[in-house]
Amino acid sequence: MTSIQQVSETCLLVTWGNEIDVKLTAKIAQFVHQVELQMAEVFIEIVPSYCTVLLQVNLANVDSYHQVISVIADLERICAQVEQSDVLSFSHQKTIVLPVYYHPSVGPELETIADSLGCEIAEVVKRHYQQTYTVCALGFAPGFAFLASVDDKIAVPRLSTPRHKIPAGSVGIANQQTAVYPADSPGGWQIIGNCPQPLFFPNQQPMTPFNIGDKVQFEPIDRGTFLNLGGKLWQS
Repeated sequence: MTSIQQVSETCLLVTWGNEIDVKLTAKIAQFVHQVELQMAEVFIEIVPSYCTVLLQVNLANVDSYHQVISVIADLERICAQVEQSDVLSFSHQKTIVLPVYYHPSVGPELETIADSLGCEIAEVVKRHYQQTYTVCALGFAPGFAFLASVDDKIAVPRLSTPRHKIPAGSVGIANQQTAVYPADSPGGWQIIGNCPQPLFFPNQQPMTPFNIGDKVQFEPIDRGTFLNLGGKLWQS
């Protein structure tokens, strides 16, 4: 069931349940698209996540209580439209294929995960790249996309002690989620490889290739290809 709340003077929050679900992500993606088409002048910013969309109202165009009530009614109408539509065939989704070098020299947890599961590194790698993931949320850092869902067998938890610095391009797992760190940053995800492809472009529009609802696939590459694409090893 969908709820719409005014959470501050300028922000509205639309909420759908509280669980990660790729079908819900498709629904949220279509909701955001319809809001952008039908109500672009009403909002300054639209921030979708796993189960919510935060909308910041443009006070230049919405400056009274009665106008806010009207905006909420319009959002309820769009929610109803989305509920009645075929969200699984939402045409604005795209598929992004990212190259990844899976190796202990760039994935320090790769061997540990394989050992803990009693399998070969190759199986961990295969279970990771054979999935097709959905962009469920954007955040933490510019260009950081939360992707679901990881194969249950390799859905390992976050590290008990986060690292102070993880190199850009690192591919990590945290429970049912996987992601690529777009820049050097702290982090606690278990790292299994590295993607040499840049994912954040601050001087371009759009600044990142990801949108909510997009599909992401990982393509294994060898060491030579990784280095030729600009990849850097953690250790020799």
